[in-house]
Amino acid sequence: MEENLNAPKLVAYRLPNFPAYLKLIPAPADRSWMDLDTGGWANRCLPLRLANQLGWQILNDVPFEAHWEGRPGLDSVQITFREKTNKYIQSAFGYGILTWYIPYLLRTSPGYNLVARGPANEPKDGIAPLDGVIETDWAVASFSMNWKFTRPLKIVKFEKDEPICTIIPVRRNEAESFDTEIQNLSGDLLAEYDAWLESRKQLMDKKHAGGAPKGFEAHYIRGETVTGRRFAEHQNKLDLKKFVELDEPLPSNVQYEPASKPRKGLLKKLIGY
Repeated sequence: MEENLNAPKLVAYRLPNFPAYLKLIPAPADRSWMDLDTGGWANRCLPLRLANQLGWQILNDVPFEAHWEGRPGLDSVQITFREKTNKYIQSAFGYGILTWYIPYLLRTSPGYNLVARGPANEPKDGIAPLDGVIETDWAVASFSMNWKFTRPLKIVKFEKDEPICTIIPVRRNEAESFDTEIQNLSGDLLAEYDAWLESRKQLMDKKHAGGAPKGFEAHYIRGETVTGRRFAEHQNKLDLKKFVELDEPLPSNVQYEPASKPRKGLLKKLIGY
């Protein structure tokens, strides 16, 4: 495939003196809960699977667990590394916020921002990712990925190679350029909707009667309406390019350190270990 010299670019410049560089991968379509908790049923939802694939994931590099003791101070977030310590994972802001310093300066082509958020459709009990939008076509500062604990004393675990951030380029001013209206549904569009609604009603009636427990409508997956009208630009998957490493990582003065025994914080005092 020929390279499109006019294609917009997303470049990850390695920052100096990090013990390692977090993996950057195209976001996968699969989620374990979609496979296991629903017996694969959720994989029939194409909007979910496309959202899963939108962007590139940054993966955690060391396994650890953490909890928040409920106070605003930096020392209220306790992190226990299981194998080795990465000092760039820390409590940097207080208020129950857990921070990863991303070891890249990310740069987009002119006119593109970068959305940084958590992995799509990957809920985690006790903690939630915070979203950010960065003007990465000019900024010379790196950014951090932050997650906020949703309740005190809940221990959360992050495994090695678990996604902690998704980056998505977006054209600046794109959303602002839309004219927005509210209208009543009518005409051909109303007829198409009514046809879909009747088809859905028939399916649900069969399900409630026990005749089609696993039935589903595949019109949207095929990129067509119930009446058979097809959409030529329909997508049933995203195919993002992998990051290509053009340089070898520079030697670093910072290395991982062995995980040390954590101090006995409030939670450990309460539960006695």
